[in-house]
Amino acid sequence: MEHAFSEPDREAVYRAIHERRDMRHFLSDPVAPQVMQRLIDAALHAPSVGFMQPWRIVRITCADIRARLRDAVERERMLTADALGERRDSFMRLKVEGLRECAEVLVMALMDGRERYVFGRRTLPEMDLASVACAIQNMWLAARAEGLGMGWVSLFDPAEIAALLRMPAGARPVAILCIGHVQRYYDAPMLETEGWEKRRSGDECVFENAWPQPMSELKK
Repeated sequence: MEHAFSEPDREAVYRAIHERRDMRHFLSDPVAPQVMQRLIDAALHAPSVGFMQPWRIVRITCADIRARLRDAVERERMLTADALGERRDSFMRLKVEGLRECAEVLVMALMDGRERYVFGRRTLPEMDLASVACAIQNMWLAARAEGLGMGWVSLFDPAEIAALLRMPAGARPVAILCIGHVQRYYDAPMLETEGWEKRRSGDECVFENAWPQPMSELKK
């Protein structure tokens, strides 16, 4: 095909997709500034509805702020555990973040003033969040290509983190991202190997023409 990448380039793209992991275990070695800049640039080149580019990134370099982020995550971890009922003990055995060990911490947020952007959001206002998720995925794949690990932490109270980072009214934190070198990548998603969930098949997720008619053509 005229516009296709070369075969090695295509294989590299699919390799990054399949080997990307939500990492929770890190080495403390620093990440080179030029590599971090490439990861951030990857995020900034993500697609966004109406080209609104709703992402804002706060790099955490203050040890006190990082410690307060850890405290906020720990508080929410306990509340989440209590809400899980019979799965509480299993959840408490999981490592849910790498904030203590990772070299870099970024907080990805939705910008303020998003109500001004109507293009593509009149009936689906949550597309701003989808756009930020695309930016995070871009960074995740770039991190894998660079030989780095990245973990997405979502256990926190958004209002608490917004106040801690002095975000303007209307801005909203979406993710705490842990980035750094790793000793090894997980062979499979950690929550899968820990028995928390299993990967769903195409028959469970992909339909043809109507829900839940299985997509038959892809099997041929």
